[in-house]
Amino acid sequence: MSERSEPLLRHAPATFHGRFLVDVPPAPASPSCWLVGFHGYAQSAQIFLPLLTRATRSDAWLTAAVQAPHPFYTRGDRSIVANWMTREDRELAIPDNIGFVDSVLDQLHAEFGAPRAIVFLGFSQGAAMAYRAALCGKRRAAAVFSVCGDVPPDVRELPANRWPLVRMITGTADEWYPPTRMADEAAIVRAIGATVETSAFEGGHEFSAAAVDALGALLAQTEAAAR
Repeated sequence: MSERSEPLLRHAPATFHGRFLVDVPPAPASPSCWLVGFHGYAQSAQIFLPLLTRATRSDAWLTAAVQAPHPFYTRGDRSIVANWMTREDRELAIPDNIGFVDSVLDQLHAEFGAPRAIVFLGFSQGAAMAYRAALCGKRRAAAVFSVCGDVPPDVRELPANRWPLVRMITGTADEWYPPTRMADEAAIVRAIGATVETSAFEGGHEFSAAAVDALGALLAQTEAAAR
């Protein structure tokens, strides 16, 4: 019997259905502004949405928490959480995820009308998705707000006219995304020609109360500019 060769690697496209949760204000403006958030590793839309709504301080904001398309069970309580991607087939997962987000926003548009402004927010692993949605998606963003998360390398070559306002925040004790790393990445984005604001809060790798307050200030600023 002859020796078998290594198996052949192939990829096939697939259609999947992803989840997102929407918080609609009691008396929504027409059109409203949108806050679209992307959670971190091993979180879910259900966990993340209440953090986002804490920052919306007027009825102008429709808030959507998009759940990552790769769910799994936690080992302890068997809750369902999700992950955006791994390093395996990353180059294929990126456009798939961007297309998924575009589909989410298409549904929001169909149901609630066109927005006056969109702010994309990402925490930890979700920060990369916030940048990709803002810079590579179909709709222009007013701002990107990243909490304890990096600027993905695949957007760093995009020209200045693609970049909205960028707001970065991280914890002083964050070992995964320390303030020094945030400062280095802010310098890269500023060199592109984008406007970048940074700050650090006392804490670690978390969506802290200080981050919620900073987000609230950005949303108020964005809402005023969109009137």
